Amino acid sequence: MKLSATQVKQTMTQLNAQVLPDDHPAVAQLNSVFGEHTFFVDTSGLKVLEPAQTSDMPGQTGEVVSLAEWSDPELTSLRPHEPEPTGVLITLEPSKH
Repeated sequence: MKLSATQVKQTMTQLNAQVLPDDHPAVAQLNSVFGEHTFFVDTSGLKVLEPAQTSDMPGQTGEVVSLAEWSDPELTSLRPHEPEPTGVLITLEPSKH
């Protein structure tokens, strides 16, 4: 799922990762492989949020899904794998216009 700037900020307070900005050279290739998403990287690899249905959490919720892991100790090359839900849920407040 593609996140708004507000949703990215909310995610960053709950997830120990860095967001790849839309103008990052890898984002176009990642979009062609994985679809239109906001991409995050952390020490274990590449992550995105997918919508999650929860009845016990207020607001919109996204589940962190792992798409690739680092293939080298320097964290410079990613090895894609089948999407793996991590069980980590992120609460996203609806954007107020």
